[in-house]
Amino acid sequence: MADTLRIGAEGEKAALEWLRQNGYLIAERNWRSAPHELDIVATTSDGHYHFVEVKTRHAGGLTTPRDAMTRKKIGSLVKAANHYIASNSITAECWIDFIGVTAHDDGTMDVEFIPDVANQHW
Repeated sequence: MADTLRIGAEGEKAALEWLRQNGYLIAERNWRSAPHELDIVATTSDGHYHFVEVKTRHAGGLTTPRDAMTRKKIGSLVKAANHYIASNSITAECWIDFIGVTAHDDGTMDVEFIPDVANQHW
């Protein structure tokens, strides 16, 4: 279990780095308000909010990061994002995005960003 937690933390770090390199400002990390949780809340220069779910998996494992993003998970993210929006009186445009991170044995990480997953036919 410790290895899984470590890989997850490294994947989230890679996701944060990707977001920052692509102009996102990090507003929150690991936001929780039972029963809701959001991995990353970020904003862009145009004032939009992005609620980013991060999934990390080992390369060559049984499942990919995309496999972990289910309709049920998207539903949970929508509820969490709506709670966050209401709690913070946000009126800006908001998106739910996904970052899948594939961890390789040599320590490298591949990052895949998929915007607006709530409105895609997942």
